[in-house]
Amino acid sequence: MSDASPLDFTGERFTPECVREIWYEHWHRYVFAREFARGKRVLDAACGEGYGSALLAGVAHSVLGVDIAEAAIAHAQARYGTHANLRFERGDCTQLDVPAAAFDLVVSFETLEHVQAQAQLLAGFARALAPGGMLIVSSPDKHTYSDVSGFRNEYHVRELYRDELLALLRPHFPQVRLYGQKLLFQSAIWQLDAALQSVSAATAAAAGQVQPGLAYAPLYFIAVCSREPLPASLPDLAVFGDREESVYRHYNGEVRKNMAAGGRIAELEAQIAGLQTELAAKSSTSR
Repeated sequence: MSDASPLDFTGERFTPECVREIWYEHWHRYVFAREFARGKRVLDAACGEGYGSALLAGVAHSVLGVDIAEAAIAHAQARYGTHANLRFERGDCTQLDVPAAAFDLVVSFETLEHVQAQAQLLAGFARALAPGGMLIVSSPDKHTYSDVSGFRNEYHVRELYRDELLALLRPHFPQVRLYGQKLLFQSAIWQLDAALQSVSAATAAAAGQVQPGLAYAPLYFIAVCSREPLPASLPDLAVFGDREESVYRHYNGEVRKNMAAGGRIAELEAQIAGLQTELAAKSSTSR
C-alpha cells in the first residue's frame, strides 16, 4: 500500500480511516468473502476506496475493482496499485462491461441500496460469473436500518426488506444462503488448548429469559448466492474483531468523560444549592 492521501469521508462510501462501528461492519464483510476468494478470479463491484479489493488480492488469483467514481478509482490505483494481481477500472456496475463467465467470485457490498436498477445490477453479476461461481452481496435491512431507527440515509435510493432482497436474487441464483450482520456486545468463552470446532450461542431476553442462538434483528443482510449448490464450507457463524479493541477504547473514553462531567455537574449543583440556602437566609433576616 502506498502513502496516497486518504479519500475524504462524505458518508457515501467507507474509507479505512473511519473508526468504531462502521470499521467493523465493512472490514468483516471482506474478511468473510476472503475465505472464498482463494485462487479465484474475483470482481469487486462498486469497490470504492479499494481497501477490500486489496485484501482479497492477498489470496485471490486476480481481482478487478470497478467503481463509477473517477476519484475513487484514481485513489485506489495510487494506493493499492503495487499488487500485481489487482487492477482497477472505472465503470457503471449496473452496466458491467466485462466478458461473460469471466469471474469465479463477485462481491458487492452496500451497493444495491444505492442504485435504482437493482435487477439489472444482479443480472450483470449473474452473467459475469463462470459455472460454479458465487456472488456475495450485502444490503441494509430496511426494517431495522430505517423503519425502526427513524434514520434516513441520503445516499440510499432504494432500501430492501428481507423478502424484497430474496425476490431480486432468486431469479438469477436459485441457491441463496442469507446471513444477518450486526455489531453486538458479547462475552466470548473459547478453548485455549485446541482449534475451535463448534459454537454455542445464547441471547438474554426480557425478564431474565435466555434464548438459544443469536436472537437479534439484523441491521444488514449478507447473501451468498450461486446457480449451483453452495459450498459445504460456508460457516453458520462468522466472528470478526480487532486486537486493539478500538470500540472499547472509544467506549471507555466516553465513560470517563461522562463520569468527569457528572462529577463536575454534582459540584455545580451543590454550589447552587448552597447559594440558594444563603439567599433564603438573607431574605428571611431582611424582613
